[in-house]
Amino acid sequence: MEMIYQAGSQEGQISFINTEDLEMAAAQVIPTGGYGYISSGAGDLFTYKENVQSFNHQLIIPHVLKDVEIPDTTTYFDQETLTAPIIMAPIAAHGLAHTHAEKASAKGVADFHTIYTASSYASCTLEEIREAGGPDAPQWFQFYMSKDNGINLDILEMAKRNGAKAIVLTADATVGGNRETDLRNGFTFPLPMPIVQAYQSGVGQTMDAVYKSSKQKLSPKDVEFIAAHSDLPVYVKGVQSEDDVYRSLDAGANGIWVSNHGGRQLDGGPAAFDSLKYVAEAVDKRVPIVFDSGVRRGQHVFKAIASGADLVAIGRPAIYGLALGGSTGIQQVFDFFKKELEMVMQLAGTQTVEDIKNVTLRENRFY
Repeated sequence: MEMIYQAGSQEGQISFINTEDLEMAAAQVIPTGGYGYISSGAGDLFTYKENVQSFNHQLIIPHVLKDVEIPDTTTYFDQETLTAPIIMAPIAAHGLAHTHAEKASAKGVADFHTIYTASSYASCTLEEIREAGGPDAPQWFQFYMSKDNGINLDILEMAKRNGAKAIVLTADATVGGNRETDLRNGFTFPLPMPIVQAYQSGVGQTMDAVYKSSKQKLSPKDVEFIAAHSDLPVYVKGVQSEDDVYRSLDAGANGIWVSNHGGRQLDGGPAAFDSLKYVAEAVDKRVPIVFDSGVRRGQHVFKAIASGADLVAIGRPAIYGLALGGSTGIQQVFDFFKKELEMVMQLAGTQTVEDIKNVTLRENRFY
């Protein structure tokens, strides 16, 4: 890594056709170690690749004569009116991609009018993220628990003080995945992590070291602890099986977040989209479902909603937009997903997001 980490610093409109364009352009802007950390997955990249490919396992049936015009992506969720059912996934260290880090990404997401999920391992403080997003912008807080409950209480209080509307417990990262790109690059974090500075500096540390400083043994009692001491809805993130749904809901979780950490943890596991239908059946509409991992197209958003998700979170494409154009770039990425979703909705004969939830996808028997 460079002695001085020089991430992107441009602000303004960016030019791209699809998210592959974004990734290739961002690779020219983000320094090698940081780009490798953001873009790579675990092991042989099987699960990482399957996350995108798995959307081809289900097909959207076009419909005609449905009296549909100018589909409406407006989404009403938990007393919030969102531009689309697309939100920001929690990603660590936005400072790797842009000098303004989470301050720029929070502004871009707020300008799009959707939910921003701040990571415990952010490059900025929660106060800075809240100020950048504005007082009325909906923000959630993604929580990596410390081994010290005193610190946990301090961080939860900090999240509440800064207006977090929900706590997202990342449960699938009690140990770092086998991220070989980071090993090849000798990547260590060049930037501090101010939210968790009481137990984790970040600077000069590998991802494995960062995770080892957090709590590695999670149980249903941790969900109960967060709910009791935050008075906020708790989403359990990293759920891919029916058993984990039941365990989470029995512990008092208010939402389920289907994810495999973008293919960065357990290589050889199922694609997140392939897990979604089983999770949705187990949830049985008792609580909201958020979905992420591998979302690169508007039709991916459509398929996830049709398969049981209430909200779809994007991660890497948003960070690439951040690297290339700051807050404007990240808003453009969200606009890209919205416009593609509108096109798919029109061709599939769905006027509203609620209509998507009533769509039956067709299994691709030839994939």
